[in-house]
Amino acid sequence: MNEQITSADINDLKDWRFEIDVEGIAWAVFDREGETMNTLGRRPTIELAAIVEKVEDAAAKNEARGLIFTSAKETSFIAGADIREFDNFKTEKDVEAALEPTLELFDRIEKLRIPVIAAIHGFCLGGGLELAMACHYRIADREEGTRLGFPEVKLGIFPGLNGTVRSVRLAGAMDAMQIMLTGRMLRPEAARGMGIIDQLVPTHHRLTWEARKAVLRKRKSKGATWWQRLMRQAPVRGMLASQMRKKTAAKVREEHYPAPFRLIDLFDQFGATHQRMKKAETMLFAPLMVSDQARNLRHVFRLTEMLRGEALKDGFKPLRAHVIGAGTMGGDIAAWCVVSGMEVSLQDLSREQIDKAFARAKKLFQRRLRKKPAVDAAMARLIADVEGNNVRRADIVIEAIVENLDIKRKVFTALEPKLKPGAVLASNTSSLPIADIAAPLADPGRLIGLHFFNPVAKLPLVEVVRGAVSREEEVRKGCAFVTAIKKYPLIVKDCPGFLVNRVLVPYMADAVRRYQEGEPRDKIDQAALKFGMPMGPLELSDMVGLDIGAEVARQLGAVPEGQESELDRLVKAGKLGKKTGEGFYVWDKGKPKRENVKFDEEQLAQLGRQLVRPLLAACEKALAEKVVESSDHVDAGVIFGTGFAPFRGGPMHYLSQNPAERGDAAEESA
Repeated sequence: MNEQITSADINDLKDWRFEIDVEGIAWAVFDREGETMNTLGRRPTIELAAIVEKVEDAAAKNEARGLIFTSAKETSFIAGADIREFDNFKTEKDVEAALEPTLELFDRIEKLRIPVIAAIHGFCLGGGLELAMACHYRIADREEGTRLGFPEVKLGIFPGLNGTVRSVRLAGAMDAMQIMLTGRMLRPEAARGMGIIDQLVPTHHRLTWEARKAVLRKRKSKGATWWQRLMRQAPVRGMLASQMRKKTAAKVREEHYPAPFRLIDLFDQFGATHQRMKKAETMLFAPLMVSDQARNLRHVFRLTEMLRGEALKDGFKPLRAHVIGAGTMGGDIAAWCVVSGMEVSLQDLSREQIDKAFARAKKLFQRRLRKKPAVDAAMARLIADVEGNNVRRADIVIEAIVENLDIKRKVFTALEPKLKPGAVLASNTSSLPIADIAAPLADPGRLIGLHFFNPVAKLPLVEVVRGAVSREEEVRKGCAFVTAIKKYPLIVKDCPGFLVNRVLVPYMADAVRRYQEGEPRDKIDQAALKFGMPMGPLELSDMVGLDIGAEVARQLGAVPEGQESELDRLVKAGKLGKKTGEGFYVWDKGKPKRENVKFDEEQLAQLGRQLVRPLLAACEKALAEKVVESSDHVDAGVIFGTGFAPFRGGPMHYLSQNPAERGDAAEESA
């Protein structure tokens, strides 16, 4: 997307390489200057226009018989539009002016009289996939790093370069809309099954050869079947749209995330013909691009990039892990590392405990990896190790045993002589100071904390705890490990509760207080949902376990000394939440039984803002005490660690956008 596409010198391209070979095949190789991944920004698009103009001229003179788009980057074909440029758009007219020339450019590519082939390796996302869809034929390799999709909905928008139209034309309405509504990335095989990809090759080494053959044989995509085309017509289209709205509304609120609902409107109202849908796409897209939700979600995207950048830049690539403690947390950490491609040895005093962890791990593998060969390969990478013989081979050793200082110290002093040079040593402690655990070690600076959240497979954040004497290199290596297992590392100071529990406990404790004082349970939780939290604080307490919640609240001083809270009373009665079938809610088949009662929407909105004030106050205090480095780190930790409403951009970002809430939060803290 760019304000205006002007001419570029075809002989002096910065982001593309272009040539017409001896066979008359034009090659456009994307290699964005100074970037590790290809994204479509202003200059690359200007240069692309020069390439298309050159090919149009060569085709008219019979000097070009085909055009092939490919990439010189190791991990991306085109990973989408350059999000850094999105903030330049202040008004809907800015967006429309930026879109128009790029839309025309993609149409010119589609109308070329010679075959146009996209040869895809790595990420082909968003605008990159929209460009590929403007080509006549698409070939992708089957390599693990190749993924296709439209993640725009996660940024508060939907595809805006006629990707909505072309995806429906290629894959049919049902598949295309699901891809766009969910934002999920597709493996090449799945994309081929939907008709988005026309041909697969085993590895990227075959791409150029097969693309060349596709040009010479003038291959062209078949597009959607007659049955899929029928689904675009009334009344079937209206029925499909109605089902989509219902399913989408069950997952997100339209007031919080309007993009998927506007996408459904686009299909429902204008999907009968390609031309109507193309014209309407920009009309519905432009308001989303300049919306508060989209701006805030772009902030969240930048937070993910920031956290990924915390890792040690080179030199440490963990391949083998050793986990001590096969309880729920240790076993799940081990299983997740295996899912992420690592070899993991799991140690415990009890082989029976390890076997239980293996059974849970297999269920995770079956859910995540699905195919039996992949599940079998994962099980082969998970090694039972009662004696701890594999410690010497591990790149990282993680302790996840009982929260007892003396026991942890004994474990680590026994481990230290066995570690290979450069291996990371980490504790999953949630309450004991890292420096205290490390005190007896010959090299106490080697120990760091890696605080995972339960359930490990679902929560994307890991707090990397910098102990009072932890070496910075070890902290950064810990971040590299967290990134390697596809999670976000947040460096935190070694203090009670670190960041996430420290800010979450006051929020949950205040909700319990309100409940004790007579506020209806369902009103409290509905108000939190109205604000944008993923679940209500009382339901969350049940999920965590009321016994655990009560203990953490005491550790962090959230409950006054000598005062018995509702949590304490429920725990004494043996009502510990979901795990016992009753807490604040009665649980049936894993779900809480809620009362079918509705409350005034304005009251819910007001209560929702009040509920988060203790959390906001705790965030400000944590930042003041340097628990994390910056307000952006607070936002990242609270979003990815607690699920704080992403469309609001994080607690500190929310406070900056709503200054009045800052004063209210301070009063709440006082």
